[in-house]
Amino acid sequence: MALQAAGRLDWAEESFRRALSLAPGHPIALGGLAAIASRKGDHARARDLALQVLKIEPNLPDPTMSLARAEVALGDASGAEGRLHALLADPRLTPVEQADAWNLLGDILDARGDAAAAFDAYRTCNDLLHDAYAERFATHLSAADFARGMTRWFATGDASTWKARSAAAPHPDAPASHVFLIGFPRSGTTLLEVALAGSADVVTLEEQEALAEGVRRFLREPSDLTALARASEADLEAVRGAYWTDVRAAGCEPAGKVFIDRYPLNTLKLPLIARLFPDAKILFAVRDPRDVVWSCYRRRFQMSSPMYQFLTLEGAAAFYDATFAMKARLDEVLPLNQRVVRHEDLLADFEGEMRAICGFIGVEWRETMRDVAARTADRAIATPSTAQLARGLNSDGAGAWRRQAGPMAPALPILAPWVERLGYGA
Repeated sequence: MALQAAGRLDWAEESFRRALSLAPGHPIALGGLAAIASRKGDHARARDLALQVLKIEPNLPDPTMSLARAEVALGDASGAEGRLHALLADPRLTPVEQADAWNLLGDILDARGDAAAAFDAYRTCNDLLHDAYAERFATHLSAADFARGMTRWFATGDASTWKARSAAAPHPDAPASHVFLIGFPRSGTTLLEVALAGSADVVTLEEQEALAEGVRRFLREPSDLTALARASEADLEAVRGAYWTDVRAAGCEPAGKVFIDRYPLNTLKLPLIARLFPDAKILFAVRDPRDVVWSCYRRRFQMSSPMYQFLTLEGAAAFYDATFAMKARLDEVLPLNQRVVRHEDLLADFEGEMRAICGFIGVEWRETMRDVAARTADRAIATPSTAQLARGLNSDGAGAWRRQAGPMAPALPILAPWVERLGYGA
């Protein structure tokens, strides 16, 4: 269950199967497998497994929600809605379980066009989570404040040391090309990673933190940038070594390959990346800021300090604004070799955009890159994008924020400068 909560679907599935071998018919293990099937988009299997559990333990929250998701995907949204209302009437639900049910109910209501009721469901979900996690996250330095602090440091500190950096010493097990795929969450990084993984010359790290040692030593707070700027080559090499150790511990072997480290919030670690890997290439994903913020608000993430800000529209918009203001400043200071990838352009001209991206990172375009649905089913890590990509390439989320333009009103002025600057018009 811990592995499942952390999004490690491969290891979680192995553990649930082991549990079933020890205790056949174990409802929690069956329910875990149902949830994994649901997150991978295998709704028929999720339905069958969930029904097995509910015969043993009626109204158990996780399999009930897996069954409801399957019913929606298989064309029985009304049955799923009734099931969720029955679940929400159960007084045994924890606040987080209630939040999950309200979130799924919001998706059902949104799909049938009842925008007002959908927003009420999403808001109820997020209010429950906001209260449940307040003690852990509300009193600490927020991710938005961290980004603002970085912007201030680069505005007032000595930025000249960042203008020119010599290449890092060659590493015997280095990849042929090292790429950081970053951007604000829900901007299309998962699609791009899964597409690029269609090449046998590419190895990808699926949204796992590999820069933890560098953050611990040099980026716990914005003032640490001073130490990072002055770090010796020996200190930097030690952190590089820890990075590659973590990459391999995650099951990746980058030697000789085009290695793609996809972790959207590594945007907040660009100064660290620039010092550790000055030759690395950056793919920076962007999407209409309004769609991004609405998607961050309505989707469920593994909770952390940055994700806590997504529980209010104003908080999500403020975090977006602070991140892009920081990125704009870093673009002026850091010697980054980067390419911006617009999500909408990728969907409109997939092959044309992918060919350009492939040229940038040094890999050949292959037709296999189109088959994102098949590779999504085999992914080891689950994100909010996983089930969506299981349906293949689609632009269903484009302009979704317009259905919630009323509730979005307080956030829109915060996002307006970036809407204009990124070229998304009105």
